[in-house]
Amino acid sequence: MWAGLCFQAETGKIVSRLAMKEKSMNTDLGKIVTAVMIDENETDYFVQPERNGKTYRLPKDEAPQVLHIGGSVQGFVYENNHHQLQMTCDYIPTIQVDHYDFGEVVSVRRDLGVFVDIGLPNKDIVVSLDDLPSLKHLWPQPGDKLLMALEVDNHDRIWGKLADEAIFQTIATKPQAKMKNRNVKGTVYRLKMAGSFVLTDDYCLGFIHPSERDQEPRLGQHVDARVIGISSHGALNLSLKPRAYEAIGEDAQQIMALLEHSLDQRLALTDKSDPDEIRAVLGISKGQFKRAIGHLMKAGLVKQQDGYTQLISDDHE
Repeated sequence: MWAGLCFQAETGKIVSRLAMKEKSMNTDLGKIVTAVMIDENETDYFVQPERNGKTYRLPKDEAPQVLHIGGSVQGFVYENNHHQLQMTCDYIPTIQVDHYDFGEVVSVRRDLGVFVDIGLPNKDIVVSLDDLPSLKHLWPQPGDKLLMALEVDNHDRIWGKLADEAIFQTIATKPQAKMKNRNVKGTVYRLKMAGSFVLTDDYCLGFIHPSERDQEPRLGQHVDARVIGISSHGALNLSLKPRAYEAIGEDAQQIMALLEHSLDQRLALTDKSDPDEIRAVLGISKGQFKRAIGHLMKAGLVKQQDGYTQLISDDHE
């Protein structure tokens, strides 16, 4: 029963080893702290924060000014790739403990997780495989981005902590009804059986139902989507599938573009029009025109009436 206990000489108390381990944690890691210079060599200053007595090397070329014994300096502290405690004043990450921002994935280790660049010259941060999708083909790839903060475990290791739903709700903006049918870009931040959750580049929340995608996007992937509706919860309903006329071909897209930019949303051409007139306006043959119009009519996007081809509505889904 005494295996997990030890005697603490300075207090005369018996405490658990776990409590001592937690007490000895370096609570400065991943934060900006103020420290005092205590020593130096040719390349580095050595500084100590008052509250924990840990010593950090501060490269002289990253110091804001020449330091002398007892001089104070403020910087970001971390453990670099060589397992040295370090302070930097030049490379202050926007991603810190309890400070969220997007970081870019730079590499993947299947047995560990993904490495994220937060702006440090000699340290990338790992997001553990425990926090990543169980299907490895849905893991972020280099170039993908993750919204995250830092957290430090009981062994003073710094990890990437992915933002939870509450964070995304806090930073989200309310979508406008006029966004319907617009193209948007966004980053996939959560994968569930129900679908993919997205934060658009203008900070609207979005959702992609499995029926609105041909392939499930990765966590952190930047996607091009279109707005097909707005949910009662204030999120955009998105689709990764092309509009009907976009899937048909370039000729149909050209016709749709002309109709959308016309004041009366009409085009004075039909499948009865003269081939030379069609070629003069669109630069395509009458056969191409008829095939494109046939596809658009089948998709319910246009109609022909009184010698005109006309949009059926403004909502071309």
